[in-house]
Amino acid sequence: MANSNNSLSVGQVKITSEFWHRYRELVATAAIPYQWDVLNDQANITVAEDPQNNGINQGSHAVANFKIAAGQMKGQHYGFPFQDTDVYKWLEAAAYSLRYHPSADLQQITDNLVDLIADTQEDDGYLSTYFQIEAPERKFKRLQQSHELYTMGHYIEAGIAYFEATDNKKALTIATRMADCIDRHFGLEEGKIPGYDGHPEIELALSRLYEATGEQKYLDLAHYFLKQRGQDPAFFEKQIKADGASPDRDLIPGMQDFSRSYYQAAEPIADQKTADGHAVRVAYLCTGMAYVARYTGDQVLLAACHRFWKDIVRRRMYITGNIGSTTTGEAFTYDYDLPNDTDYGETCASCGMSFFAREMLNIEAKGEYADVLEKELFNGVLSGMAQDGKHFFYVNPLEADPEATKGNPGKSHVLTHRMAWFGVACCPTNLARLIASVDQYLYTIVDGAVLSSQFIANDAELSNGIRISQTNDFPWNGNIHYKIQNPKAQLVKFGIRIPGWSLDHFEIKVNGENRKLPVKDGFIYAEIDQSTLTIDLTLDMSVKLMGASNRVNSDINKVAIQRGPVVYCAEQADNQTPLWLYHVDDNAKTDYHFEPQLLNGVGVVKVAAQRETLAEDGESLYQPLKARSTEPTDLKLVPYYAWANRENGQMRVWINT
Repeated sequence: MANSNNSLSVGQVKITSEFWHRYRELVATAAIPYQWDVLNDQANITVAEDPQNNGINQGSHAVANFKIAAGQMKGQHYGFPFQDTDVYKWLEAAAYSLRYHPSADLQQITDNLVDLIADTQEDDGYLSTYFQIEAPERKFKRLQQSHELYTMGHYIEAGIAYFEATDNKKALTIATRMADCIDRHFGLEEGKIPGYDGHPEIELALSRLYEATGEQKYLDLAHYFLKQRGQDPAFFEKQIKADGASPDRDLIPGMQDFSRSYYQAAEPIADQKTADGHAVRVAYLCTGMAYVARYTGDQVLLAACHRFWKDIVRRRMYITGNIGSTTTGEAFTYDYDLPNDTDYGETCASCGMSFFAREMLNIEAKGEYADVLEKELFNGVLSGMAQDGKHFFYVNPLEADPEATKGNPGKSHVLTHRMAWFGVACCPTNLARLIASVDQYLYTIVDGAVLSSQFIANDAELSNGIRISQTNDFPWNGNIHYKIQNPKAQLVKFGIRIPGWSLDHFEIKVNGENRKLPVKDGFIYAEIDQSTLTIDLTLDMSVKLMGASNRVNSDINKVAIQRGPVVYCAEQADNQTPLWLYHVDDNAKTDYHFEPQLLNGVGVVKVAAQRETLAEDGESLYQPLKARSTEPTDLKLVPYYAWANRENGQMRVWINT
C-alpha cells in the first residue's frame, strides 16, 4: 500500500490541453453562471420531461431554502431533502474554476453564499434546510431517506475546496463545525446513534477534511461509518418504526420499498461480495473506502475496494464507463446485464467512478485504474453536458430512438436531447465540479514515484521544484511529449501509463533515443537524474472494432467502434435511418479523419457497412426466413460524448455484425 505521507507532492497543475481547456472554460463561463441563475430561480426553465418524473415548474428554490432557514425570508422548503447539495456542488465547482479562471464578480457571489450558509448553520453545527424548516423534531431519525450526512458531506467537500482556492476561513469553519456536530451524534458510545446515512458520501468528505486539517477525529469518524455499515442490518427499519412507519411519513416516497442491499446495508462491508444497489451510492462508498484504507491501512476495506472494483469493471460497466443498468432505483442489476436501450448510466455514477479510480491510483500504481478514469472522462462524464454548457443528461443510454422514448413507457427515461434542468438536479453540478477540478486527476505519487496517468496536456510543478510539461493533441493524436526540468538533478522515478488500448503497440524515446522499457502494471518507468529530460511516447491510435464478452446477452453479434479512449456512435444526423439495419463485418475497412467544423472539432470514423432494405410498411409481420437485399454504404460515427448536439434522432453505439 502507498505511503500516504510522502514528502514529495504535486503542486500547481495548469491545463494546456486544447480539448480540456475548452470544456473548462465552458464550465467557467457558461455552466457556472447558468446554474447559479437556476439555483436562484432566475432562469426561465420548465422541466416537462425528467428521467425521475419529477417535473418542476417552481424552479430550483435551492438558494431560497437557505434564506428561509436563515430567517432572511418567509416560505416553505421546496424540493427534496438533499436539495442543498445542488448549491454545495455548485460552490465547489465555482471554487475550482476560480483557480484557473479568476473572476472578482464570481468570488463576490461565492463569498456572499458562504456568508448565507454560515447564517443558516445552527449553533451546534447542524445544517440541513429541509429539517430546519419543515421537521426539526426529525433530525437524524430517518437516516435511510434523510440524506442529512450526505448533504453535509457535500458541503464539507465544497468548504474545503473554497478555502483552498480563496483562503476563506469561514468556509472551512462551517465544515469543521458540521463534522463536529456529526461526531457528537454518531458512534457506539452511550447516547449516540449507532448508524450511518442511507446514501454514502460523508465517509469521503470526512477523509478530505482530515487531509485539510490533520484532525485525527475526522478520519476516525469516517472509519466508524464504514465499519458500522451493515453491522445491524435492521438499523434503518428500527429507525423508521420509531419515527412512524406509515408511507405518508416517508421523506422520499417509495424509499421503504428498496432492499437493504440497495443501501449497501444488508451486511458488513467485509461480507459484501458484489456491487449491489444504487450505482452512485456504491461509487461514493467505494471512494470513501479507498480514502480511509489509504490513511489507516485497513486491509478489510482495501480488499472490499478490490472486490467491488473487479465486479463493476469486469461485469457491470458499459464500454463508455457508464454504470447502473436499470431505471428502477438507478441501480445495478446482475452480472453482465447491460441493456443498451434501457441503460440508465447516470452521469453522477460516471463522476463517482472517476472519484473511485483516482483514489485507487493514490493507493497503488496500476494502470487499470487510470484506464477507467480515462474512459469516464472522455465518454461517460462528458456525455452528460451539451456543448452549450446549459443542457444536461441525467441518463446516458447506448441506444436511443425518439419514437421509443415517446411510445414505450419502459424507455421514457431515455431522452434523446439534453434537458435544461431536472427535478433531481445532482448531475449538472457534479459534472461541473469534476471538469473544473480535472487538473487534480493527472498525477499521483505512489511509493515515491511520480505517476503521469492521463494524457491531458499540462504544465506541472512538484514540491521539490521539478517542472513537468506535457504537450499533445490528445485524444485526436497519440504523440505525447514530456519535457522535465530538474534544476537540482535530483533522482526521481517517473512513471507513464501505457493505456490498455495501446499495450500491444507503442514506442518510447528518452532524450530522442529509442528505448525498450518494460511495462509494470500498466506503467513504464524512467529514472530522472539530470537537469533536463525529454520523453516521447507514441500511442496506437488505430480504429478498433470492439466486441463484448459473450456473457453480455445485449451485445451478441454486435460491434462497437473505439479509437484511443474515445468510444464512437452512429447518429441519425449523419446516417439514413433506421440505424438497426446497418451491418458491419468483423474486418470492415475504417477511415478516420478530423473535422474541425463539426461539433466544435471532432475526429470522425467511417466504417464500411451493408444496409438492409427496409421492409414495406404493412407487409406480413412474420415470414419464412430468407436473405434480405442489402447495399454497400459507409456508416459515419462521431464521439459518443458529442451525440445529441444536433437534430433529435436515433443513436447507437453497438452496431450489428
